[in-house]
Amino acid sequence: MAEEEEKDETAASGEQPAADEGEAPEADAKDAAPAEEAAPEEGASEEEAPEAEAPAEEPAEEEAPAEEAAPAPAAKADKADEEPAEVLSPKEIRRRKRSAHTGEALPERSVEQRIADRAEERKRKAAERRRYRQGRGKARKDAIPTGEGTPKPERVPGNPKVRQGIVVSDKGDKTIVVRIDVARRHRRYQKILRSSTTLHVHDERNDAHAGDTVRVMECRPMSKTKRWRLTEVLERAR
Repeated sequence: MAEEEEKDETAASGEQPAADEGEAPEADAKDAAPAEEAAPEEGASEEEAPEAEAPAEEPAEEEAPAEEAAPAPAAKADKADEEPAEVLSPKEIRRRKRSAHTGEALPERSVEQRIADRAEERKRKAAERRRYRQGRGKARKDAIPTGEGTPKPERVPGNPKVRQGIVVSDKGDKTIVVRIDVARRHRRYQKILRSSTTLHVHDERNDAHAGDTVRVMECRPMSKTKRWRLTEVLERAR
């Protein structure tokens, strides 16, 4: 009973028991231990910092080959210099000159000065045209050799045209009119197109008559309209 009374007195007075005072140093020791453990970590980070900085120097050694390969563009520049210069036409040259013009107004000139400048410009353009034509290899008239020239080729008679038709008229003397009927298929629409033409034919013996089927051949001009002559009467009219 005496012990219970003492506990009640101590609770009323607000004092803690001795056991509590003994536990406080242990809690302080636990709090101090992490602080001591954290301190070595900070030191370790300081020691590891130089090791982390060391790899940064390695790219500098790797960049050395890049500096050795630097002369490659210079070699390309030499190859570019060896390429032939671009050949521009007079029209392209004029266009580039106009594009390079800043648009500034020229000073005022008198009429005589304008005429003189125009004449000089014409001479300059004429010289440019002359150089351009000579560069293209155009032969000059003076360079053409004089001589007898190319002889006329011998005339070789070609294959004369031959047509077959029906005699339409034989009223003329030694002349007949022959109708030539033509039937051909249209290239796109494949339709049969029929047409006819008439020829004036020379008949030396007046052998053909109206309605006869004859064969004619191309020949020298016999008259103003006759360019054909009768070769054969294929079928007589009934």
